[in-house]
Amino acid sequence: MQRSSESIGAIAAALAKAQGELTNPEKSLTATIRSDGPGGAERSFRYAPLSSGLDIVRKTLGQHEIATVQTTAIDQTAGIVNLTTVLAHASGEWIASDWPVCAISETTTPHRTGAALTYARRYALFTLVGIAGEDDLDAPDLPAPAAQKQGPEQPLAGRNDRLNGGRRNSTPPRPYRGPTSASPSVKPILEAEASAARCRQLLTELAALA
Repeated sequence: MQRSSESIGAIAAALAKAQGELTNPEKSLTATIRSDGPGGAERSFRYAPLSSGLDIVRKTLGQHEIATVQTTAIDQTAGIVNLTTVLAHASGEWIASDWPVCAISETTTPHRTGAALTYARRYALFTLVGIAGEDDLDAPDLPAPAAQKQGPEQPLAGRNDRLNGGRRNSTPPRPYRGPTSASPSVKPILEAEASAARCRQLLTELAALA
């Protein structure tokens, strides 16, 4: 949740100048995560440590009279530990954001709490000042175009999967598009009855092949 002082004109102007000078920190570390999807495949990505990001942010924002402050608080109602990141300007104006760290119950394991806090501090600070410190992981999760849309030109895809022992073919079956222009004696578009007959014929051939 983003919060701010009643007026943010001065800090907005200073932050705009600072962002023109900010650079993304070097992604010098590598982490491996397991996907939540089917198969649980592992993926590696690069990210920048909090320390290098802090060095860049403090140096650049300090030149424009902006200080960074990060504090934690326990929300008993929600049962979580919250992190608050504040950008405070010399004029007295400020901008802040809240970021959930972990459940209160996890504070009994300090190493897990520390890891979650470092993660939250990095993401909250980098997001608030407008820099990126990790690889974009969204694209690998997108399904392939063939899996996203089952168009009207692939009426036999599902049936062919079942005929293939329950396994998907590596190459999808070519849809029937009617006779080509090289067959002038046949109508390019089948009538309803002829189309149904042709469909039954194809299904019989597929069953025989299986």
